[in-house]
Formats: sequence, C-alpha cells, structure tokens
Amino acid sequence: MKHFLLTWLGTAIALLITSNIVSGFVITTFTVALLAAIVIGLVNAIIRPILGFLAFPITFITFGLFSFVINALTLWLASAVTPGSGFEIQGFIPAFLGSIVLSIVSSIINYVLGVVE
Repeated sequence: MKHFLLTWLGTAIALLITSNIVSGFVITTFTVALLAAIVIGLVNAIIRPILGFLAFPITFITFGLFSFVINALTLWLASAVTPGSGFEIQGFIPAFLGSIVLSIVSSIINYVLGVVE
C-alpha cells in the first residue's frame, strides 16, 4: 500500500512539473494532478495493452520508436476522458513532449522517493 501511495504522489508531482515545462499541457491544481494520475493509471492498465498489441507490427518495424506515439496517445486519451476537470492536453505535440518529460521527471521522483522497481 505504501508503494502505491508513493507512486501515486510521485506521479501527481511529476504531472505538475510537466505542466510547468510543456506548453499545452495543463494541470490546474494538485487535486487535479492526483485525479489525473489515477486516470492515467487506469488508461495505462486497460487501453495501453490493447494499443500495444494492435501496434506491435509497426513498433517492431520502427525498432520500438512507435511506443513513444502510443505513450502520447494514451496520455492524450486520459485528458480527453476528464473534460472540464483542469487536466487538459491541447494537441498531439504537447502530448508527445509531455509523455517524454513526464517519464523522465517521474523516474527521477520515484528514485528520490525510493519507489524504484
């Protein structure tokens, strides 16, 4: 349970930092970041495996680079699922850049919090 809560908190903080770095990636409050972290986790658990399976041929052909596009699409979908909540991604490019920045910042925060897997 401690691992889950630390990961959730770390992801919420990473979302806030990402929203300050990437324009077009909007998180208004910390509460919205906590909600967005839950929605992103659910989308990653349910939708992302399906997208990964369907996109396997193109991911294989591009030597895994298409996984960046899948990450961006799942992040963009998570923002589309929560309209009017204060979590908004305004296009594919902010989603793409946001997914890269979010993964880097989240990795650093999880390392600092001691949630390394």
